[in-house]
Amino acid sequence: MMQFLEQNHFIGIFIALCTFLLIGIFHPIVVKAEYHLGVKSWWIFLLCGICGTALSIYFENIIVSICFGVFGASSFWSILEIFQQRRRVEKGWFPKNPKRNK
Repeated sequence: MMQFLEQNHFIGIFIALCTFLLIGIFHPIVVKAEYHLGVKSWWIFLLCGICGTALSIYFENIIVSICFGVFGASSFWSILEIFQQRRRVEKGWFPKNPKRNK
């Protein structure tokens, strides 16, 4: 598959698609994490970011490496987003979990 992508110059489009999908998946994950766990879930995103970054260094395949790198970066970015999501909930833009105290 890698050879096909390189020969036909589709590797950039494929990586862009993977990046778009990975980043898009993180938005609902952040919303659900804040709803169920609150901002104390930030450390989960930190661990995922470290693992994703480490795996991106480990793999030699450029596509796999880039996808893990994007996963790691998205996980790190989600740490910021989880705190911003709390503010969105406080403003009433997203529902607050009635079963959870701050």
